[in-house]
Parts: sequence; C-alpha cells; structure tokens
Amino acid sequence: MLIDVQERNVKIGLVQINPIIGDFQTNCRKIRERADEARAMGCNLVIFPELAVSGYPPQDLLERRSFLADHDRAVARLVAELPDIDVLFGCIEQRHGDKGKPLYNSAVVARGGAIIFRARKQLLPAYDVFDETRYFEPGPPPGLYEVGGLTFGVTICEDVWHQEIGEYAVAPVDELFAAAQLSARKIDALINISASPFQRGKEKTRKAVFSAISRTFSVPFLWANQVGGQDSLLFDGRSHLLNRAGETVAQALGFAEDLLVIDTDDWQGEMHAPAEVDELASVYDGLVMGVRDYVGKCGFTSAVLGLSGGIDSALTAAIAVEALGAENVLGVAMPSVYSAEESLMDARTLAANLACSFTVIPIKDLFDGFRQTLAPHFADRPDDLTEQNLQARIRGNLLMALSNKFGHLLLTTGNKSEMAVGYCTLYGDMSGGLAVISDVPKQLVYGLARYVNRNREIIPQRTITRAPTAELKPDQHDQDDLPAYEILDQILELHLEKGLSLQDIAAQGFDETVVRDILRRIRINEYKRKQAPMGLKVTSKAFGYGRRYPNVQNYRD
Repeated sequence: MLIDVQERNVKIGLVQINPIIGDFQTNCRKIRERADEARAMGCNLVIFPELAVSGYPPQDLLERRSFLADHDRAVARLVAELPDIDVLFGCIEQRHGDKGKPLYNSAVVARGGAIIFRARKQLLPAYDVFDETRYFEPGPPPGLYEVGGLTFGVTICEDVWHQEIGEYAVAPVDELFAAAQLSARKIDALINISASPFQRGKEKTRKAVFSAISRTFSVPFLWANQVGGQDSLLFDGRSHLLNRAGETVAQALGFAEDLLVIDTDDWQGEMHAPAEVDELASVYDGLVMGVRDYVGKCGFTSAVLGLSGGIDSALTAAIAVEALGAENVLGVAMPSVYSAEESLMDARTLAANLACSFTVIPIKDLFDGFRQTLAPHFADRPDDLTEQNLQARIRGNLLMALSNKFGHLLLTTGNKSEMAVGYCTLYGDMSGGLAVISDVPKQLVYGLARYVNRNREIIPQRTITRAPTAELKPDQHDQDDLPAYEILDQILELHLEKGLSLQDIAAQGFDETVVRDILRRIRINEYKRKQAPMGLKVTSKAFGYGRRYPNVQNYRD
C-alpha cells in the first residue's frame, strides 16, 4: 500500500503552443515567454507539449545531422535563459550505442540553468499518420519527478494509450505506479505531454482513456497538448486537468494557444472552454486553423479559389475568409455554356456576403478553342468525359495563372466523397496547393454549411438546397452517376474508417452491387489521390500519408 504524505501547494501552468517545425528560435521564444508569464502568475512549474522545441512531427528532418545539432544548441540556450521555476518540455535527445535508433523522444525538466529530470517515451506509435519507430528508440521506465513536496509521474503521449491501442507489451502507467509502490512512495499526480492530432469524435475517446487512469489510480491527470496546423494534421490543444474522479476541472481553449493555471491545493483550475465539445464547431474551427497555419507557415498571405455556386466551394470560401480575412481571399467564377444563371448569381451573392474579392472569367471561348484544335484528332468520335474534363482543366489553368501572378495559394474545393470515388479531374479541379475539405464527407459538408449560417445567411440557401451538379454537360447532377450521398457516405465510412469488406457492408443492408461499384471506384482512383494536393485531416482515416495503398494492386475484398 502506498504511503500517504501531506501535499504541499504547487501552482502549475499548462501551456499549449503552436510551433513551426524546425523554427527553433520561434519555438524557444514562445516557451520562454510563456514560462515568464507563468512565473509572473505565481507558478512553480510550467508544462509544455511533446517535442515543443522542434515541433511535431519533424519526420525525416530527424535524419539530418545539422537539424539535430541546431536543435541541441537551441535546447542548451533555452535551458540557460528560462526563469527560476521548473519548466517541463518535450525535446529530442540523441542517444549513443551500436544498436537501436539514434534518438529519444524525451520530456525534460529545466531548473536553475540545468536539466534535472528526464523521461523518455516508451510507446512509439507506428500506425495511421505516426512513424515514430522510424526514428526513435523506446525509453526505459522513468523515475519520479518531485517539486514543492509533490511527486509526479511523467509520461509522453502514447504512453497513456496502452489499454486503448491494445498492441503494446509495455504498460508505462502501470509500471510507474508499481515502481512507486515498491519504493513506498506516493505519486500525487500524473503528467502527460502530447502532440495528439485532432479528428472528429476523438475528444470523447481521450477523456474516456484519461478518466479511466485517474479513477484507477486515484490521481489527478494533467495533459498538455500541442496546438496548430502542421501539413495535413490539426492539433486541437484542449489541454486539461482531470481530478481523481476523472472529472474535467480545468480546460484550455481548442485550436488556440493558451495558458491554463492549476492550483494543487485543491486540484482545481480555470475553465477557458466547456468540457463538452461541439463536434461540428470543432471540425469547422479545425479547418479554419488548418488553412490559416498552412497558408501562413508556407509563406503565403492570400488565397484564390473557384466559386461555382455549389456548396463545396461556398464552404471552402467561408473557411478561407475566416482564416485569412476577406481582404486576402479572391473568389473566381468561371461559367461555361452549361452553367446555370443561378450558379453565377449564388457565387456573386456568397462573395458579397463574405465581403471577399470576386471576379468572373467566362471559359466559353477557351473551351471552343480547345475543341477546334482537337477536332481533327478526335475525328468523328462523340463527346464524352473528355470534353467535361477539358472544362475543369481550363478552370484549373486559369486559377493557377492567378495564383502564380499574384502570389495567392490556390485552394481546391473537392470533398472526401468525391475524392474517394474519383469524381474529380486531375489537373483540373484537383489543381492547387491545399485541399481544404478533402477529408470532409458530403453529408458533413452540408452540416458545416448550416453551421456557417448559424447566425446569419452567408452561404445562400439555394446553394444548400440545390441538387449537387458539376455543370459540365446539360442537365447534369451528381446523383446521375453516384448513389445518394447519404448512402455513399455511410459506405465510405464503413470501408475507409472501419475497414469493413464488401460482404461486411452488404450484411448491414446495403445493396451489394452498389457497394461493389463504390469499392471498385475507390481502388481504381488511388492514382488520382496520389497526385492531389495535401488535405486537412478531420476523420480517423484521411487520404494522404496515413493511408498507404499501392496504385497497382489486384486485391478485392
């Protein structure tokens, strides 16, 4: 049985920062400034996220000697410049030995100009978007960290997910408490520093996992998470404190940098945001943050996108305006002979509601010119998908020209449902620098559009209620070629996110012929998605480096 000792008061700052990978100067400045702020607020200890110095995930930068040398110099300077309180932060540590990986993913505590405590990450994820076994060696079980008469167990991200993931031979939290019991010491609280990406519904899972730990060991649980967009990954922050009963008693903001102050006298803190998460608002806020960070961190200040009058481009425009400001977004309508008048009207109305720049570039003459040039080569062949794709590619070229000339980042507007089944055109509507909603299924697009209009009508109601259409041929509608989106999205989720086979999905009541066709489309369009711009991840399985399927394969499930 653990020996109980009287707890002394320690004030703790939980900090979530938005790092830029490899920008050691900026990241360390943020750590110093927030540590100074925490000290001014009376904190004895301030806690930062996983790999706070380098930013997460640094990927193959970890294989560059210059990157590691610059990182180590940055850590040395940071430790020397921090205020006279304990500062716990995540960093890379080089290890030496003939066997194993050359690096540790570490949590260190700086005190008085020196590092006085280290914990190395033991569980290294290698699934979905994670690749940590490629770079890091699992660390040994850490000791216990003490400050102000309190004893803390320190873990790093995946170390607390042992039960949920279920594929690890080591249980770091169990080992921490077992070691403490053997030494007749009491762990007063558990600390976990993380770079845990956002996905729809993940916050409930996190809280369930963390709450179970708090209840099992009857300790408060302190969680410091990274925030910000990094390539396709969105980090939502939401750092928090759970009490011994597993209840949220302090909560940081979502999708924004924040400092949360916690008093260990009563293990209470500030509630900067509700403990319960609005899933729709979270997806929207994540996409806004993702656009803002991707555009800004890549050195752009503005964006351009095509406005078709449809719901996908309308939602993308609304997200872009909120992320970048209306003055930094250009919407371009490019009507063809097949475009309905109401499409242009709705695009114009949307731009006016958003107060962003708007221009119209008709493509009829360009389309006619392409057809005339190709006529001798196409002989007497009838019009088909070729002519439809020509229009999309003309539009893509025009948008790329505007991007090149004015330095705008081109945002593509295709959704996940279209990307899954290849209902998109290479070098046409897939042209661009960031695919904002490429991980947003069509039904969620509608939900987000209604969310945009929650206070006033921004996206025209007709845009939301009209039947979806690419307008590349007369009287065209998406459902002429695809099942209803409410059916399509369910099948896609079951296959892409749940991993179910054709038979498994059909057994749930879906038409087997329809399911077979959808899975065929997913398979044969892998080559398109490999050439698509990077998208922002909001589901459990997005197209991108977290889903690694070969273009050429002949497996049917």
